[in-house]
Amino acid sequence: MNSKGQVDRKPIKILGISGSLRAQSANSRLLSAFERLLPPHAKYETYDKLANLPHFNPDLEDSGLPVHEEVKQWRAHLAWADAIVICTPEYARGVPGSLKNALDWVVSSGEFVDKPTAAIGASPHPQGGSAALDSLIGTLGMMSAVIPEGAGLCIPFITKKFAADGTLNDAETEDRLRKLAAALAEAAG
Repeated sequence: MNSKGQVDRKPIKILGISGSLRAQSANSRLLSAFERLLPPHAKYETYDKLANLPHFNPDLEDSGLPVHEEVKQWRAHLAWADAIVICTPEYARGVPGSLKNALDWVVSSGEFVDKPTAAIGASPHPQGGSAALDSLIGTLGMMSAVIPEGAGLCIPFITKKFAADGTLNDAETEDRLRKLAAALAEAAG
């Protein structure tokens, strides 16, 4: 307990990853809203360098050559985090190639093993990116990430849920994000 009679909580580190490379991405804006809804003991950072990662090639992993610097930094960001949240758009009924490429780089290195991970699919379409979300959850499961109960979310019509200034203005989506943030923080803490 601290001097105010409150229980001190261990700080948790959460890494946010947007699967979109677009400058005005709805997925990136959604992660900004997610950050504001985290409990006070959470420290949040965004990894926004997916475009810098080289194409995954397993021969490079097996060659004994030094791992590309961007891959080292990607793995270091993941290792730093106690929990991860990934928000992905849906392209051609799947996750964007840049996000899949990033995940491929860490399949064998183990940064996701037993790590609480939230997965969000967001799309302007009525299905809300459900195919991409299913694909992402399947990939994360193969990498032994832990998707806590309540830490998966599909959001349809995402572009209609933001005000002109880019802030989230949909109460239902905000409530769903708040619950997801609480579930992820609880699993990490």
